[in-house]
Amino acid sequence: MFYNLRLVYITTKDKQEAKSIGKKLVKENLAACVNIIDGMETIYRWEGEIVEDTEAILIAKTPYHNVRDLTKRVKDLHSYECPCIISLQLSEQEGNKEYQKWLLKNSQKQEIDYEVEDV
Repeated sequence: MFYNLRLVYITTKDKQEAKSIGKKLVKENLAACVNIIDGMETIYRWEGEIVEDTEAILIAKTPYHNVRDLTKRVKDLHSYECPCIISLQLSEQEGNKEYQKWLLKNSQKQEIDYEVEDV
């Protein structure tokens, strides 16, 4: 069975912002789980200048059908004018099928029965 799962990579100004956004995404069933990595060093160009800063990474795990709403919600909650929100497709042929089933079940607004095929 093909689930079309995604990791959504998001950068935030700090751990507190990542935690605040992440909790809302999970509470609203836009993501089954989020991971936060604090202290990332970043170098980027903004308005013609090179900027060096530290940020936190927020990684949300969700099915593809949630990505549009998740992106909109992150933009609404984020402090940045142009936040980094990038969806990465996962290969469902590899990995823990039980975890994939759990991810789907915990990122649905309504209860849906999913079956997982053994590989």
